[in-house]
Amino acid sequence: QTDIIRAGAAGTISQAVRTTGLRRSCSIGLATTPLQNLLAAAALNVLRVAVWLAERPREPTRLSPFAALARGST
Repeated sequence: QTDIIRAGAAGTISQAVRTTGLRRSCSIGLATTPLQNLLAAAALNVLRVAVWLAERPREPTRLSPFAALARGST
């Protein structure tokens, strides 16, 4: 159960980093960084709602080379 939650959190962080560049702050200092994080989270939510409303199917999960090798031998 905790692995599913951890995978969901890792997927959310990965999507945020890829779409909004969340690892870098636009400004120097800690004053505006929380605001940037909130705006990035809001943008990610808007993006997810747009995908949901468009009824676009999810991307298939990547198959690791080891799993592909195991699948090919059976």
